[in-house]
Amino acid sequence: MHQLNTPAEVQEATRRSELRAQIIDAIAQTMDLYGANYSFGKLYGIMFFEDKPMTLEDMKDYMNMSKSNMSYAIRSLLDSRMVTKLEEKRDRKDQYVAQTNFFQAFQNFFITKLQREIDVMLGAINEVLPELSEIVLAEETSDGERQECLRDLHKLRHGVSYYAWLQQFVNGLQNGDFMKHTNDRQQDNKI
Repeated sequence: MHQLNTPAEVQEATRRSELRAQIIDAIAQTMDLYGANYSFGKLYGIMFFEDKPMTLEDMKDYMNMSKSNMSYAIRSLLDSRMVTKLEEKRDRKDQYVAQTNFFQAFQNFFITKLQREIDVMLGAINEVLPELSEIVLAEETSDGERQECLRDLHKLRHGVSYYAWLQQFVNGLQNGDFMKHTNDRQQDNKI
């Protein structure tokens, strides 16, 4: 680790920390917009700038949160694939690293969230459609009820079309269809 020797080096390091904190806050706010907990976004931001793997203890020290809350936060980040758990341990403790490629982080986050939405909604729609259809076809169903069920069926079939389209979008994200040019841009923007 580099020792800060001069007042200028200390001042530069302090300013760098302030600038990082600004970005970490922006990352947390952005993730909050997409339904991720603000503190989880802050943890991701901290891990984003960390140059080495972190343990739950390391994270707890940075975040000033309980170990159980840290554990919950890291599980959430693991589930959205924003963070990866490493195979090797440090002092018998699990280590984690953040995905620092924004394109890959975007891809991972949205694939996870959108696939969950598709699975939940299509599961519910597919469970409801047969029974709604039965109500419509039943002789004892009143005309008013039949009309209401037909309206619901129409809306839900439109939903099925939407989720079929969304599944194609997710598949495209998974296959990298929308990321083909990002590698070229990344090469052009290397610092």
